[in-house]
Amino acid sequence: MDNTVLRISNEHLLLGDKVEQLPCRKNTVKFAPGMPDTIVLHYTAGRDGRSAAEYLCKDTVKASAHLVIDRNGTVFQLVPFDTVAWHAGKSQWKGRAGLNNYAIGIEIDNAGILTRSGTAYTSWFGRKYAEDEVMEATHRNESQKRYWHLYNEQQILLVEAVCELLMDGYPAIKEILGHDEISPGRKQDPGPAFPLDKIRQRLLNDRDEDSAPVNNLSGKVRVPYLNIRRLPALGANKVAQSLPEGTDLTIFEEYNGWYRVKTEIEGWVAGRYVDIENDFPDYNKDIH
Repeated sequence: MDNTVLRISNEHLLLGDKVEQLPCRKNTVKFAPGMPDTIVLHYTAGRDGRSAAEYLCKDTVKASAHLVIDRNGTVFQLVPFDTVAWHAGKSQWKGRAGLNNYAIGIEIDNAGILTRSGTAYTSWFGRKYAEDEVMEATHRNESQKRYWHLYNEQQILLVEAVCELLMDGYPAIKEILGHDEISPGRKQDPGPAFPLDKIRQRLLNDRDEDSAPVNNLSGKVRVPYLNIRRLPALGANKVAQSLPEGTDLTIFEEYNGWYRVKTEIEGWVAGRYVDIENDFPDYNKDIH
């Protein structure tokens, strides 16, 4: 998923071409220092993303979320990322209760559990789905197979891109969980149709393996101008004006083709545009 059009503002808002802000005024309490450190994924079990977002924004509804991701790729933000939302309810994980206080909540537009009737599959709200929109699977907390509404590829890639951006913007985030994991028996979302384990592997395990210190090597910018960013991501804000060719760099860390460097300032630059003394992998993507 190309997430170059997405970024997080200094006001903790997601910005992008298909991002809509629907302020949820009822949520005003800020996260404690050092939080959030977790992302919790949910499905809406509703008709569409917009109606779910508008419902969660109502003052009379005792639930909310930070984001709702529609099937058409629109992302609705209800609550800033520095503010507690009401998405987890009664929940527990690794000895901590009340995950609202620690987690960003992302709702994904999906009907959830379906009931089969002949060749049609029906949601709790009466909408029917064709067979190619459904999978039969056993939930991780259950023993019997049921029918589940499929997520589309655009949603899955967008959820992964947003999670990665949140991890870059809030480095304390080390967990990506399903609602069904923090409230087992009470909740089933995001369900077996969502590839949560694969996304965790790519974003958490592989990410940790990709990052490594590089022992304060020296380098020089080898292109006319090189962007220096706050985080190792295309969507991250620049920390200063672009560095001119020949700028001396001290390199502290390598992550997935990016170098954390220091000149007069400190930030991240695309590694393929830096000449250094030691050999590093050849990064082929134009990411400066």
